[in-house]
Amino acid sequence: MVSVTELLKDPAVNAYILHMIGEQGIELIRKFPEGEEHSDEELAEETGVNLNTVRHTLYTLYEKRLAEYRRLKNSETGWLTYLWHLRLDRVHEVIEEEIRDVLDHLDARLTYEEKNDFYMCKNCGVIYTFTDSANWNFECPNCETMLEHFDNELVATALRRRVDKIKESLGSA
Repeated sequence: MVSVTELLKDPAVNAYILHMIGEQGIELIRKFPEGEEHSDEELAEETGVNLNTVRHTLYTLYEKRLAEYRRLKNSETGWLTYLWHLRLDRVHEVIEEEIRDVLDHLDARLTYEEKNDFYMCKNCGVIYTFTDSANWNFECPNCETMLEHFDNELVATALRRRVDKIKESLGSA
């Protein structure tokens, strides 16, 4: 398994994790004892990171499947203790999943742009589909200005380029 230090040397991984958990979160994962389980209180004490930040970071990582916990119940008090460990070995899979989600959204938007004809109100700056525009007799529903055809080829071209670059980076172009 690659160490946290090695993972964070990758600029893409570092940027992704930094965006997700911030500087203090990065500090926590750098100081997280490798290969061990710890409670959030222990981690706060050992790393010097604020307890609320520790909890927020762990739950954020958990949502992305980059941290896991084991729950223990104290038989005397009934209190639950969560013992956490990192699963940063999954970070590349998680990033790829998110990129694929973005690609799906961009593909859907590109399809929408390619299959629709658009009209714009020059006064309001709002763009409508042909169907909506026709329903309003090509008058803006806000200000009653006549709608003008909007050429969305620039938008479609930009989306196509972005989709192609993402597919290329994923090796599926």
